[in-house]
Amino acid sequence: MADSTTIDGTDEDLALSKSAFLSRQEVLRRRSRRVKQLARLYKAHYWNLMEELKRKHKEYYWLHGKSPFKEDEKKSSEQTDGNKLGLGFQFKCQISDCKEKAMALTRFCHKHILNDSNQILYRGCNFPIKSGQICKKPVLRSINPPHCAVHAQAAEKYLARALKRVGLNVSSPSKLAPKLHVIVAEYVRLIQTKRREAQRKSVSKIKMEEKASES
Repeated sequence: MADSTTIDGTDEDLALSKSAFLSRQEVLRRRSRRVKQLARLYKAHYWNLMEELKRKHKEYYWLHGKSPFKEDEKKSSEQTDGNKLGLGFQFKCQISDCKEKAMALTRFCHKHILNDSNQILYRGCNFPIKSGQICKKPVLRSINPPHCAVHAQAAEKYLARALKRVGLNVSSPSKLAPKLHVIVAEYVRLIQTKRREAQRKSVSKIKMEEKASES
């Protein structure tokens, strides 16, 4: 049952309830107060109905894959669309060796959602792994940097190690958080170290080839 609404100015109305006559100012003030309260109640009720409508519309769209306000389509076309997009039916992912169920409004599961050229919600994790490859697991586009859950933790560990080399311990509350220029300088140092190491390997490889050709 809905909660009862308290009328504004009840104490004043109670004090004037035993009066045989009311002045024009008192009548207008009481009517104005009640009209304003009634307007607020109507507005609150209106916005509650709007929120309820949005919630039900969202549930309907999620279940049926189309707006309830559009014209009804033929039953055959609905089944065809459902077969393509996995709407209202529990269809499997379109990847041949995948047994997962397709996500709503697409033909692919979450693991293979990047195969859908029409989707714009996901992108691949760009964390580098073995031999110059990247992870490419689907993550939401709103996540920045685009790392999956596993590699997001790995990136934090690498960052903590890099900061620790320059004497900054981010886990310690007694020290201030690192400034941006310190972080950038440490990353530049790591990049330069990797480049020098790669250059050193290429030079040694060239020397070995020269010795082999001379012999």
